[in-house]
Amino acid sequence: MDVEQLKAHCAQFPGAVATLHGAPSNILVYAVGEKSFAYFKTSDPERWRFSFRASPDRFLELTGVPGVKPARYMGRFHWVTIVNVQHFPQDYLAELVQWSYDKALSSLSKPKRLAALGA
Repeated sequence: MDVEQLKAHCAQFPGAVATLHGAPSNILVYAVGEKSFAYFKTSDPERWRFSFRASPDRFLELTGVPGVKPARYMGRFHWVTIVNVQHFPQDYLAELVQWSYDKALSSLSKPKRLAALGA
């Protein structure tokens, strides 16, 4: 999966909204309600590095994989960064993003969840 395919994958979740933040953060954030579930770095030298939240067990598993590291500032909350998404298995990446989305959605209150989903 390349960057454009992954961006389209993140955008296809119900209620997902993409927000581009300029300098100094330079990130493209995908969120549902008020909760982020994925983001891309948009400036060099880390352009298109992809970050998402993982379960504590997956966090330990993933940070042992070459090209995956704890996300800057967010690693303590079990966020990881993939340096190059093209070198990561597509199905596994889709599963990880789905978990991150589900975690963000489930952390919303019921009224906010319904509003985010347009129900």
